[in-house]
Amino acid sequence: MTGWTAPSAIERELHGAKERGDWSGYLDALARAELFLPQSRARVDADPRQARFHPSPQDGSLAVWTRGMLPAPDADTVFLRQSLAWFANAWDERDPAHLAVNPGTPAEAYLTTTPADRARWRAHWDAATTWGPEPGAVHALHTGGPLHGPVAHGLAVGAHLAVLNGEFWNALGYHGKGYTRERERLRGSWGITDASGWFDVLRRMQNAEVVSPVWEFALRVRRVLASDFAGPVEVEHWRHAVEYGLRRSAEQAVEPKLTPEGVTIAEPRPVAELEGEIAGVQRLIGRIARYEQRFRADGLLPEGGWVRSVTGWDHGRASQMARWGLGARYCTVEDTERAVLRAGEAARGSYRSWEELSAGYLLGRCLHFDEEEFGEWYTSSLATHLTLTTDPASPWLNIPWR
Repeated sequence: MTGWTAPSAIERELHGAKERGDWSGYLDALARAELFLPQSRARVDADPRQARFHPSPQDGSLAVWTRGMLPAPDADTVFLRQSLAWFANAWDERDPAHLAVNPGTPAEAYLTTTPADRARWRAHWDAATTWGPEPGAVHALHTGGPLHGPVAHGLAVGAHLAVLNGEFWNALGYHGKGYTRERERLRGSWGITDASGWFDVLRRMQNAEVVSPVWEFALRVRRVLASDFAGPVEVEHWRHAVEYGLRRSAEQAVEPKLTPEGVTIAEPRPVAELEGEIAGVQRLIGRIARYEQRFRADGLLPEGGWVRSVTGWDHGRASQMARWGLGARYCTVEDTERAVLRAGEAARGSYRSWEELSAGYLLGRCLHFDEEEFGEWYTSSLATHLTLTTDPASPWLNIPWR
């Protein structure tokens, strides 16, 4: 079919092989593709371990879809992600005579399922060097996902995680790694097991309440100093300002206050507690300064640059959490779109560029996970930043910040 735009690279490969009559090449591409099997959500919820084959009532084939061809999520049908090898091993003589790949599309194929066919599938799987989109690269839907505009901007705010995980950065109708795996992700990483739990975590991310308020307090003090003095802030000046602010706050807490019940005076904080808090924030300032020094050396920050805020870590995760909730069917497409738009608005309120957002996201991630080891947590995030700021296909190079 001339003039057809494939949603993503794998459908383009499948279509090209089919047009050439290269069925060996088609199976090579299929062996590297994730195949999504439609299922009744009610049945999966009743028994998540069981994948069922539902032959088409029209022709008796079993339909599967590659990631770029998946329809918009709905409440009743979900998809399980499998490999070509899984189908080869799961099939038996009672199952349909054909595996229909992307039926009704220009990239479709109806594969016979004899034992010899399935042995061929396994051979192509064994020869494949990858499966699914490559992690660490920019992947996009060229049709079926926004590439420009406010929704695309909000999705691009979450591009760090999309690139790191090898997902389409602009898939609003998100299926991820399939229904059961998306639910496992939310349960294992966030303790989310229902819609209310998902919404609570999303709301806290949208309000930048998941990142440590101590981190944000320290950075806010420096922002005020930089604004007041119109220039760079030395680390010792920053430390002294933080100490003064904490001591002043502690003093104000015990000043007499007039309330409807009369004059009240709070108990002063224990000295050791206040001194410990001051020392802790001053240590944090040292950590931030050392990370920023490394950021400048690695091109994450310009010479003399510094991180304005770590709320970007929550903004980026909120953009992704909006989609993860949809993949797990804890929300609707409309809920996801609203949350994505809000993530974009919040990020623009805190930062002035994609690069600033990225540095804030990365600092938050490193403060939480890396412990100044500059190990995998840091290097993977650095690689993602460099990809998003240099790859011509990156949304950050194609969508204006404002």
